Amino acid sequence: MRIIRKKLLKSILGSLCILLFLVSCSTYGLKTRSQYGTMEPSGKVTESFESYTVNDNLNYYISGSDVVPNAIMGIDKRYILVSDLWKKRDFTGAELGSLVENMRSMALEYGSIMHGFDIVDNRGNDIGDWYSILSARTAVKMDGEYRVIIHTPPLETYKTFRIKKRGIY
Repeated sequence: MRIIRKKLLKSILGSLCILLFLVSCSTYGLKTRSQYGTMEPSGKVTESFESYTVNDNLNYYISGSDVVPNAIMGIDKRYILVSDLWKKRDFTGAELGSLVENMRSMALEYGSIMHGFDIVDNRGNDIGDWYSILSARTAVKMDGEYRVIIHTPPLETYKTFRIKKRGIY
């Protein structure tokens, strides 16, 4: 009887240890993930950029060349972009249109297409728009309630993410 109690006690203690370990791992994962948002493909955002629509509620930024950016993003004016790498720009529709057309031409040259994305914070709120080739998205990290960190795409975005075209990379 004593041996059975010891085995039962060891089994219960072992199960509790495993349960505590799993709970602590899942809690850590939730805390880590809770800082991150995402980018979700959006036909509406694509259409907005490709019709050269400037949204007055967004602060616009470009990454890369001033003539052919690697990405254009607009962040809700209530949010602060924490980065020195993005260049803030004030656009007219014509200026935005010129950049969008240059980006589309470059993407086609490398066998890719442009697309728009909603920038979504860690709570599921739409906090901005992103326009780039499909594979040039990056991480969205919240640094407090209204501060966002978004890294720029690689410098040679179009070359880096080109697709196989006529057997040549």
